[in-house]
Amino acid sequence: MRKVLITTAIALCAASARADVKLPAIISDNMCLQAAKALPIWGKADPGEKITVTLGDQTLPTVAGEDGKWKVMFRAMPSGGGPLVMKVAGKNSIDVKNIIVGQVWVASGQSNMEFGFGAAHNAATEAPKAKYPNIRIFNLKKKVAFEPQWDCEGKWEECTPETVMHTSAVGYFFARDIHEKLGVPVGLIHTSWGGTPAQAWTSIEGLKASPELDTFVNRFETSKKSLPQDKERYEKEVLPKWEAAHKQWEATYGHADAATKKAHPEQRRPAPPDNSPGVPSVLFNGMIAPIIPFGIEGAIWYQGEANAGNPMQYRTLFPAMITDWRNHWSAANPDEKDFTFCFVQLANFMARENEPTQGEGGWPGLREAQHMTLKLPNTGEAVIIDVGQADNIHPKDKMDVGKRLALAAEHIAYHKDLVFAGPTYQSMSIEGNKVKIKFTNVGGGLTIAAGPSTQPGVPPAEPGTEIKGFSIAGEDHKFVWADAKIEGDSVLVWSDKVSKPVAVRYGWANNPAVNLYNKDGLPACPFRTDDWSSAPAPRK
Repeated sequence: MRKVLITTAIALCAASARADVKLPAIISDNMCLQAAKALPIWGKADPGEKITVTLGDQTLPTVAGEDGKWKVMFRAMPSGGGPLVMKVAGKNSIDVKNIIVGQVWVASGQSNMEFGFGAAHNAATEAPKAKYPNIRIFNLKKKVAFEPQWDCEGKWEECTPETVMHTSAVGYFFARDIHEKLGVPVGLIHTSWGGTPAQAWTSIEGLKASPELDTFVNRFETSKKSLPQDKERYEKEVLPKWEAAHKQWEATYGHADAATKKAHPEQRRPAPPDNSPGVPSVLFNGMIAPIIPFGIEGAIWYQGEANAGNPMQYRTLFPAMITDWRNHWSAANPDEKDFTFCFVQLANFMARENEPTQGEGGWPGLREAQHMTLKLPNTGEAVIIDVGQADNIHPKDKMDVGKRLALAAEHIAYHKDLVFAGPTYQSMSIEGNKVKIKFTNVGGGLTIAAGPSTQPGVPPAEPGTEIKGFSIAGEDHKFVWADAKIEGDSVLVWSDKVSKPVAVRYGWANNPAVNLYNKDGLPACPFRTDDWSSAPAPRK
């Protein structure tokens, strides 16, 4: 009897020491796998453990490495079919159920991508329609990390009127358009965090690749090195100080009326130093690295507000981030080289200026930096200069944003012959006291129009009869409002105040009044023909 007990105890100890085969959260029930590309599946087990993975008619064996990690690469599969079950067998076995194969997109950025479906201006009418069992959504839990993470928190869900309420509004409307127009299943991996800058979403390797971004590299390394001391100081000094202030505030204003509390707001609880999402690379590590190398068709991105203070730097940072993501994905799967990346240009926002903007910074400069990123292959842009709200940095019309992203994706990723963008500056020529601006992406022709309604119950603005948004400057670099008229695929611009024009701008303001469209309903992209850093001193 004693031998039996000893044998049983040894067996139990061995079982508890064994590491079961484990899959990351992104590889789980209800997932959507990417069609027409090689499919990586990965996990962890005991070092040297033999693993067999079966998907459809494919069975692949592998062995866990010294670090316990393993990966197999299935050959490409077509969209549709299923649902499938994937079997992973080692010392234990896992069945991953209800799998579909379609088009997978990553949706990332800051608060306007995080903006929940339930807050969209048409959520009440659109939610009941969100019954799409072949749209699958994975929402990543927010995480800051100073080292690349192997796993994340989240789960795949079928799109229903209930589940859609806690995902990205832009992401959902984009996924719905792709699903309906292409007639294929769609997977959406939503990973975003409000108020975060692009450098936080770029790996340290990606930042090091550009000397202009050394400031971010230094900040990351300094923050990482000082983390133990900063955490100790937070626990012993910063947090106790806040708790004392909080206790005092509660005693003084805790039972006060709303107006008094508003006049005496409580200090926000300070974030611990290991949970600061603005530090370079920490969101790449915590919220992008865990989903690499999951097969994707591309990414959609809505961000830029947090970097609007330095548009010139964003000219380097944004393409560096895109290249960085592509490098990491393609290093694990060559089929992901130069995957499609579509982004949203910043909307109109803030008070409308009465006079033309003379400088190059702020939101106009950031939009220009975003537009310049189209130099990278397989990139697309959704211009939303007509859906913003002057008093709200989070415009509620997310359906038109998703729709315009989907148009860009249809053209770039799926090679559809369609009008995917609004009028885009091509060239200028000076004709006496006038400037002729030629456009591409004119579609059915240039026209005056108005943007969509941005609030429930509020009709779209009247487009007017005269083109708005153009300014013109002479050799003194001083811009003044201009007259303009459409001539075929061009717009003729002039002002009685400028006899010898040298430059033209359109929509160059935080919140410009603009109304130039193509007849396909897409707004002209803001632009400038000059590259002046500032206006020269006026002549005496």
